[in-house]
Order: sequence, then C-alpha cells, then structure tokens
Amino acid sequence: MTAPRLEVGQTAPAFTLPDADGTPTSLEGLLAEHGRVLLYVYPAAMTPGCTTETVDFENALQELANAGLGVVGVSPDAPEKLQRFRDKHGITFPLLSDPDKTMLAAWGAYGEKKNYGKTVMGVIRSTFVVEPDGTVSLARYNVRAKGHVAMVAKMLGIELPESEPVEG
Repeated sequence: MTAPRLEVGQTAPAFTLPDADGTPTSLEGLLAEHGRVLLYVYPAAMTPGCTTETVDFENALQELANAGLGVVGVSPDAPEKLQRFRDKHGITFPLLSDPDKTMLAAWGAYGEKKNYGKTVMGVIRSTFVVEPDGTVSLARYNVRAKGHVAMVAKMLGIELPESEPVEG
C-alpha cells in the first residue's frame, strides 16, 4: 500500500514535529520564517547516503537562502539521534523527527518501495518545495542521495559552487 503522493498545486499537509532539540516546529512557522520551504525526507540519520545528502544541503544553504528557500530535513529518527547527527556534521538548518511517520505518510513519503529487489514498507527519499501560500511547487519521489541537491538546484534554476565529496 502506497500513500497518495503530493502533486504540484496541491496544498501541503500541515504538520508540527519536534526538531533535534525537541522544539515543536510547524510548516506554518517555517513558511512564516522563510517564505518558501525546501523540505526533504530521508530514511535515517548517520547512514552514508543520508549523510551525503544532508551535508550537500548544508553546503548549498547560502545559495538556497539567496533564492528565498529555507531548508528542512525530516526523518523518522528520534530528536536525540538528530541532535548527534546535526552536531557531528555541523548542520545549521532544522532536522525534524517523525517517529510515527504520520507526516511522512500524509506527504506520500512513507509506503511501499523497492529495496534490493524486494517490496518493503519504508521511508521514500523525497523533496518538496512549498510556496508561501502553502501550495506545493515541486514534489519529487524516489530521488537518489548522491547528486540530489545539485539536481534540485538545477530544477529551480539555482547555481551552486563545486563542492568536495563527503565521507559518511
């Protein structure tokens, strides 16, 4: 069973989730703070792919901010794990915790996926851009961790500097 996926033009489902420090963070608050929000979903902090992806977002943060985007990552990890992940890799944007996967399911980022040829239930690596009025202007599912940030930046017309590869 796969959750319905968000489409461009739909209203993004509201949420309030704890960040790495346990502070409740809402989509409404993120939109009020940043205007536009680039929200990406990743399966698990401290894994090689998710580390690469998150550090790539951190390295592109200034260019994304210059384009009017606030970045936020969401995973099912507990806030304590997100705190260790953030601190280990110097992440300065919010990492949100959705351990019961309610928000992930509402956004179509939790459901059936292929993993090594088998169909399993899990987190679907995804990226969304939400406009100030709450509508979705970009919804990408089953993205690859490596090169993901560059792909999203290109789709949004944002120029990124060359970056060094990251070790997990």
